Amino acid sequence: MFGLLRVMAVAPAACNKTFLGLTPWYHYLSSSDFSSSGCAIQNFTFLPTAGAGGSDIPLILLAIVDDMLRIAGIVAVAFVVYGGYQYVSSQGQPERTARAQNTITDALIGVAVAVAAISIVTFLGDKLG
Repeated sequence: MFGLLRVMAVAPAACNKTFLGLTPWYHYLSSSDFSSSGCAIQNFTFLPTAGAGGSDIPLILLAIVDDMLRIAGIVAVAFVVYGGYQYVSSQGQPERTARAQNTITDALIGVAVAVAAISIVTFLGDKLG
């Protein structure tokens, strides 16, 4: 599916700088793809070849999906806070309280799905990278 599995480590630790907890696009690339002197990418495999292993494109897509799922998790947490605000400001009105509870329930389901998906994508990226 993704070509041959690589057993090398992911990108060097010095190159994995994050912004707001989001991973860089090159996070799952193997350490052999980087130059020995820094974070410059030396070997990028666009198409899989017979002896060189698989393509790097699925690893980049995994990093992008990982970031998108993290953003979805942040949005879901924001909806939990918004649902809490709705609940507090409902002033005991049953329809507004029920709507707020539904918002909180749906947002918590979203958080759970996002956390599970992030775990799966991170596991796949570490195994393929």
